[in-house]
Amino acid sequence: QVQLAVSGGGLVQPGGSLRLSCAASGSIFSINTMGWYCQAPGKQRELVATITSGGITNYADSVKERFTIFRDNARSTVYLQMNSLKSEDTAVYYCNMDGLTARFANFRVWGQGTLVTVSS
Repeated sequence: QVQLAVSGGGLVQPGGSLRLSCAASGSIFSINTMGWYCQAPGKQRELVATITSGGITNYADSVKERFTIFRDNARSTVYLQMNSLKSEDTAVYYCNMDGLTARFANFRVWGQGTLVTVSS
């Protein structure tokens, strides 16, 4: 069974920075796409950024030039560096990964959410 452990949320002032991390554990053969999603109060969960195994990234327009997604394959970990944070970035952030288990079964899992609050 593959599990994700998320860390790094918290309270930050507008203009500040935070880094989220999400580490996978379990019997994993390979991880394809890693991604971050967010859900603000009263809204649906939406894409923030994804990164493929080949390093191709995709960002929501609202976070381009401010957020950076990167991964450490040796540690099965994905990061989200968030700079120039705005109040509208306030949300619960979730990570997501898909890939193959050691038994070559497909998996797609979500990590627990971590709250990011941007407020003065």
